[in-house]
Amino acid sequence: MRTEDVLAAVATGLWHWDNASRIATFDAEAARLLGLPAERVELTESAARARFHAVDWVEIMGIINLAVAEGTLAEARLRVVDDVGRVLRTVRSRSRPVAGEKDYMLVGTVQEVPEAQPGTSAVRAQVTGDWRRNREAFLLDAGRALAEARSTAEVLRVAAGLSMPGFVPSGLAVFSAEGNRVKVIGHQGYGPGEAEPFLDLPMDAAYPAAEVIRTGRAIYLPSPEDYERRFPEAWKQVAHFGRQSWAFLPLINAGHSIGAWMAGFSIPVSFTPDERSVLTTVARMLAQALGRASLHESERELTVGLQRSMMPTVQPDIPGMKVAARYVPTGGGLEVGGDWYDMIPLPSGRIALVIGDVQGHDVRAAGLMGQLRIALRAYASEGHHPDAVLSRASRFLSGINDTESEDTDPRFATCLYIEVDPATGLLDIARAGHPEPAIRLSDGTVLVRPTAGGLPLGIVADTDYPTTRLVLEPGETMMVCTDGLIETGGHDLETGWSRLREVIEGYPLDGRNEGAGDLEQLADALVQAVHGPPSHYTTGPLVDRREDDIAVLLLSREAPAPVGTGLVTLPHPARRMVLTIAQAEPERIAECRHQLGELMHDWRDADQIDSAVLMVSEMVTNVLVHTDGDALLVAEITGEQGERCLRVEVEDGSDELPHRRHPGEMASSGRGLVLMELLASAWGVDPRGEGKNIWFELFEASGASGTHGTLLTPEGLAEVT
Repeated sequence: MRTEDVLAAVATGLWHWDNASRIATFDAEAARLLGLPAERVELTESAARARFHAVDWVEIMGIINLAVAEGTLAEARLRVVDDVGRVLRTVRSRSRPVAGEKDYMLVGTVQEVPEAQPGTSAVRAQVTGDWRRNREAFLLDAGRALAEARSTAEVLRVAAGLSMPGFVPSGLAVFSAEGNRVKVIGHQGYGPGEAEPFLDLPMDAAYPAAEVIRTGRAIYLPSPEDYERRFPEAWKQVAHFGRQSWAFLPLINAGHSIGAWMAGFSIPVSFTPDERSVLTTVARMLAQALGRASLHESERELTVGLQRSMMPTVQPDIPGMKVAARYVPTGGGLEVGGDWYDMIPLPSGRIALVIGDVQGHDVRAAGLMGQLRIALRAYASEGHHPDAVLSRASRFLSGINDTESEDTDPRFATCLYIEVDPATGLLDIARAGHPEPAIRLSDGTVLVRPTAGGLPLGIVADTDYPTTRLVLEPGETMMVCTDGLIETGGHDLETGWSRLREVIEGYPLDGRNEGAGDLEQLADALVQAVHGPPSHYTTGPLVDRREDDIAVLLLSREAPAPVGTGLVTLPHPARRMVLTIAQAEPERIAECRHQLGELMHDWRDADQIDSAVLMVSEMVTNVLVHTDGDALLVAEITGEQGERCLRVEVEDGSDELPHRRHPGEMASSGRGLVLMELLASAWGVDPRGEGKNIWFELFEASGASGTHGTLLTPEGLAEVT
């Protein structure tokens, strides 16, 4: 008797599936069970799918894919439906995948399942439904937790906490393939030293994890007898743990086996298709999470390496000065950007401080930053003036842009170059589109010092960069930074500076810098104020706000030691600003007004601030209009809060002394001295050899203007009340 006849006698049919052609072949008995005429038939995938309940078809396809991946038997129950969707019968299918020339084939049987006894089918459906809902909820939670893990340690921590529905493992281990060795990178459920025999094994070892990594196929051991039969040598090492079932699954990422995952159970587990499906899904998610963590850690290692190679260590022992610096990368991609700082010893004995930002946050930006930093260091070491250093650097970056391919967008860079004379505190500053420096005065007040500047580097090959000269007084601190420190958190330049000003002014800083950590702590406080508390959260109020790279440099000039006279040192040092306005720069008069307002930002009487700004504007304008030279403005505030004195001096090189005039209603000039009489607490004009010095004073305690003044005219001194 033929095999087909024997199977037909017990209501069992044969079927064959060719995955390459997507054609299913059924013998006569299998066709009858599917509600078709009892004769051999070939059906397309869509025609075969129409003979089964839609839910059961989805389930059987998942089981088949699992069997193909593992090389195991696929078994499932399916409901057969007619043309109008009515259920005809329930059949059980068992099949095994067979490798073909181009794809795989399935060969199996289909057999009718007897009707369930009354009252049993509903219970089974309810139990099965609850189990599947629990499985789906577990897989969603596990997938979310593994997706959020950013390091190998976090992935292993999540894996150790997995609680699977219905079968909770009592022991877990994750193996990695490193060369020709198999190593345990994490385990759970073992006492100290118990996992020692499996921590490092050769790849050809007779151990389940090693075989799984070699073959890429899962191994299920439902009982201790199965373990001892297949791996007798390894069983001797694990028998004492008392576990009943084991599952070893490959960790495959991007088509490559990167390791294996072991789940051991203290209760017998039969490893049904549903249970194997859960384990296989977890293994895939675990492999992807480990791959992402490995990539993230590699990128982080590359970032740290680039930082260490490109960021110099600032020289902390400049005579009379202290320096602190910070660089914080952004949190995206390779976490490398174009921000940098540098400190360059010059042939003249001075020091150059450089800070800049190349456009972009990628490896190309980091590469251009490294090239530009080397070029700037070379130009500075040749002894060029700050303006010449930036001009050459702009030509250098423009040349790089010209030689790159047309598909590559040109990049520019902002830069601030400061030549420092440690002996005098003199600063020569050239600026290329970069944020301006801020000065913390000796009394704690912070002023943003406007400096002349040009276009960012690399936009135009031949560009001039004017220089600005400032003096860092003893006890003062200068801060220069990239825009990441200012604008992070949705701030613009104005609100960002206000935020930083609160941090700097509120930070207790030792003017003499006797404590070497003071400036370092201020640098940390600035970064912390922008980023907030570090966190692993990706959303919400605790997110680590790394929107842009940050580079910051702090330079502080030590205050002289107090001279002992038996008296207490004055607790309120002078607040001072110095500004030069050239004949060709009348637009800087507005800058004078702004700077004086900043200097008096905490003055008690707002009307006196307006009066001082108005008088300064008149004094500087008169110099530019009525003389041929430049104006030198010096403003100084002395005294204690509430009883301070503002003294403003404007010096020029003309010997012609001002005199009072009586302008008519339509006159456009001649009111400068009249305003000073009305608004100043005291004022005057002092001859200075070649040139003169015009000055006025305001007293905060008086809260009133125009109390007393002294005018020097060509006819002599005249008392004015």
